[in-house]
Amino acid sequence: MAGAETRPKVVIVGAGFGGLAAAKTLARAPARVVLIDRANHHLFQPLLYQVATAELGPSEIAMSIRSILRDQDNAEVILGTVGGVDLRMRTVSLEGIDRKMPYDYLVIATGSHHSYFGHDEWARYAPGLKTVEDAVAIRARILLAFEKAEIETDPEEQRRLLTFVVVGGGPTGVEMAGAIAGLARRSLVRDFRNIDPRSARIVLIEGLDRILAAYPEDLSAAAKRSLERLGVEVWLGKMVETCDDSGVVAGGQRIEARTIVWGAGNAASPAAQWLGAERDRAGRIKVGPDLSLPGHPEVFVIGDTAIVVDATGEVMPGIAPVAKQEGGYVAKVITARLTGRKPPRPFRYRNLGTMATIGRGAAVADFGWLRISGFVAWLLWGLVHIYFLIGFRNRVRVLFNWMWTLFTRDHGARLITGLQGPTPGLETAVRPGRTESGPVDARPQGMRSQPR
Repeated sequence: MAGAETRPKVVIVGAGFGGLAAAKTLARAPARVVLIDRANHHLFQPLLYQVATAELGPSEIAMSIRSILRDQDNAEVILGTVGGVDLRMRTVSLEGIDRKMPYDYLVIATGSHHSYFGHDEWARYAPGLKTVEDAVAIRARILLAFEKAEIETDPEEQRRLLTFVVVGGGPTGVEMAGAIAGLARRSLVRDFRNIDPRSARIVLIEGLDRILAAYPEDLSAAAKRSLERLGVEVWLGKMVETCDDSGVVAGGQRIEARTIVWGAGNAASPAAQWLGAERDRAGRIKVGPDLSLPGHPEVFVIGDTAIVVDATGEVMPGIAPVAKQEGGYVAKVITARLTGRKPPRPFRYRNLGTMATIGRGAAVADFGWLRISGFVAWLLWGLVHIYFLIGFRNRVRVLFNWMWTLFTRDHGARLITGLQGPTPGLETAVRPGRTESGPVDARPQGMRSQPR
């Protein structure tokens, strides 16, 4: 690109919702945009649980970052892992590469990873859901549990295999529990001869007194009723005390289970350590009204990595719409500075509503002025998620798969692939090391977060 080296460079770390929104909004800015991510694809995380429960395939909710930005002449994509930031020299270092990448503006959008509240050893038994690799591995655990139960002769072990525990009553936990119930009660009913998948026990554990605590109480109650109609046991006010390869203890009661899915907490990426910045207990960086790092107006932090407080003192929720709006906002701030225009007002989140699905045909939606639940909410949820999927082909494929599942009750992605090493209690001949989307990420758990 002619004159590329003379233009100011904007480096964006993380190609999740926030980072990608920033990059795309800078399309006409007089700057060179460099987007760095450890994965070569942008992942639509709100539908990741459907990959984990065999409703969708990974390629239907992920798209190559390069293909997304191929027509943006001022954008460059680098596949790599950021190892640190030098604020004084204004450079970013990449692991395994012996060079520093200079920047004029830096946007940190590195997302979050699972938090086990000081019990990282539980990660081996209760995987969380952040990446394609996570989803493929959880899908394998769930499907293998039914396969093992089919040939198990010990009734106690069979019950253990057919018990599924989901920890955390937020949107991820609720959606996972509902999807597992749908898989067991509908899609797998005719596939086995020695077991009845409908006998599977699904338990959702939440430490608070209601699920979907960020939603109004009436919608939380509606979601609980929907889950219970699907046969999910909802345990409220119970904290997980121990977790091992054969079950969990919550509220002093033990549940024997071979499959546990974690959705109870998040912790920010190591970005605060790179920047030496003030942070909260979850590792989120405190930013200014324009989302910049205090003392460094050229550095911006967005998404799950930042703690943003609105005019009422409320902390912005860690959801995709917030990250997308933050990404677009910082891009406008940067463009204003580059062009000498008046900067936009301090960031203000425009809440367009929140939604969560409980299962096929059931969801809750809160638009502030309107609260709905049931089938109509589920239709709206589906339309919104299809609309925000990147790529026309992805939208068509997801819509087709949903319609197929709705009318046939058959999940089309029931493949057991890509186990990340031995699965506790579910030893198998499946070779670890690769997934449908490429090599398994062998980095430590805390370094495998998928940016929002």
